[in-house]
Amino acid sequence: MASARTVIIAGAGIGGLTAALSLAKRDLISLVLEQADRLEEAGAGLQLAPNATRILIDLGLRPLIERTALVPQAIRVMSARFAREVVRIPLGAAVEARYGAPYWIMHRADLQAALAEAVRGRQEITLKLDARVEDFAVHSNGVTVQWRSAGQVGDDTGIALVGADGIWSSVRARLRRDPAPKFRNRTAWRALVPTESVIPEFREPLVHLWLGQDAHVVHYPVKGGALINIVVIVQDQWRQQGWTSAGESEELLRHFSRWDWAQAPRDLLSLPERWQKWALFDRPRPHRGGRGPVTLLGDAAHPMLPFLAQGAGTAIEDGPVLADALANNLERPTRALRRYERTRRPRTTKVQRASRRQARIYGMSGPEGYLRNLFMRARGGDSLLKRYDWLYNWRPPTKP
Repeated sequence: MASARTVIIAGAGIGGLTAALSLAKRDLISLVLEQADRLEEAGAGLQLAPNATRILIDLGLRPLIERTALVPQAIRVMSARFAREVVRIPLGAAVEARYGAPYWIMHRADLQAALAEAVRGRQEITLKLDARVEDFAVHSNGVTVQWRSAGQVGDDTGIALVGADGIWSSVRARLRRDPAPKFRNRTAWRALVPTESVIPEFREPLVHLWLGQDAHVVHYPVKGGALINIVVIVQDQWRQQGWTSAGESEELLRHFSRWDWAQAPRDLLSLPERWQKWALFDRPRPHRGGRGPVTLLGDAAHPMLPFLAQGAGTAIEDGPVLADALANNLERPTRALRRYERTRRPRTTKVQRASRRQARIYGMSGPEGYLRNLFMRARGGDSLLKRYDWLYNWRPPTKP
């Protein structure tokens, strides 16, 4: 049995581990239950904007993350048909000067490894692997969570349960408060290739964004510059759940005709020997709110499309807000969780909507796409960066 003063977190992904570290910083105890038997390299590349990196830095993670993360100098928006630069949005020193925190690109597994290393150094946090949350029961002393490990069943009790177990959250399903995630008629493909296999201009510390007919491509270096992360999003009706479905190169390349896509991006997409694909889902609105001392965090609470690269960022934001609410209402955790949900809902609703709006902008083609590119070129990179002030300037609550 865990301490009755413990916050139980279901899921040891980016959101769950950040929440545990945020709670520890406020002298709160947490038990993290993770169904996987080890934290292994999974997922894809990751862009972390200042709204997220300032939290990670505040948690003391900068030295760990900078082992592998890179600071991109710009987002280079490209016309896919003509292989011409439309606009260059400054990042690097310009972002850190403007927002007081860096913009990082890295592999998701490297961030999770840094978080796990920090968690192991905190006595306030217990991480239990191979422990799948099966059910929970709310009672006068808090919540008891039942979990299964290697065919055996155990339980722990805490003052609160936080479901940080992803878009297909079992905690969310048991709350029965929200509709199922909705398929958005797109699939995303991801792959990694050695840096030496790409042309020199693609090795630079830049985020390349190619906007083209019915698809867009993003690529940037990760793993300290050793690999190039490639993400492709296409219109599609394939809707299988999960992150680890294998994709065939021939299937993907059918979306990239030589009439609509220049040779440079087509050559890049022909390099990977292995692709993974996943269907894109979100929900129209964030989590409606939990019941009693139970709540949700990250993709379990507010799944969103990846067009603003804010899925991990908003999950990271959740951690300090949750910790602040509980630290200030420790004797009334149910009230604390409702305060956390009320605080986060306007912010995550706005980011979800902006991500869907960005999807429409990226999806423009023909005359619409031409006018979009003209608009972006006319505005210029500095002006386009300022449009994200509302997103990147976000700060967590301050201690009382």
